[in-house]
Amino acid sequence: MTLDRQPVLETERLHLRPLAEVDREALYAIASDPGVWEQHPIHDRWRREVFDAFFDESLGSGGGLAVVRTSDSAIVGHSRYGEVELDEEADAVEIGWTFLAPTCWGKGLNHEMKRAMLAHAFEAIDVVEFRVGDTNYRSRNALEAIGAVRTEHYELERYQGKRVVHLVYAITREAFARGPLA
Repeated sequence: MTLDRQPVLETERLHLRPLAEVDREALYAIASDPGVWEQHPIHDRWRREVFDAFFDESLGSGGGLAVVRTSDSAIVGHSRYGEVELDEEADAVEIGWTFLAPTCWGKGLNHEMKRAMLAHAFEAIDVVEFRVGDTNYRSRNALEAIGAVRTEHYELERYQGKRVVHLVYAITREAFARGPLA
């Protein structure tokens, strides 16, 4: 079964739908707050040109999702299903590139969104991976709270001349079924 990487997902308080060009300004209004990115390896995504490159990549990826609060139809964030480049027999997808408006932090919306995204993914695949900057403790804690386990894998890249380490976390279908989001 092939995973639909741009589904429409409904939760109690959120509507996730395929990302569209019309979402650019609403998402930039959120992303332009430097506090959203203070622990993120690409800490300057609040800058217009950096955000636009991120948005264009997400729009072109075929996996970007706009996160809409159902109570007022406001766009409150973004997430994405990405492809995991493993061997041909790998049955995995990545969830990431997630950010929410600071007004949504601490209200359980990330858990709610991830529960829906994971449930959808596990209809078609066996493993979901997450990549997170090693100093992004807010995101690392959020991943551990939803049952993701840090693997031995990591990725290195460079951004603005500095080494960036991304840790790889994972959740299997079986772990999800018995984990904190079940």
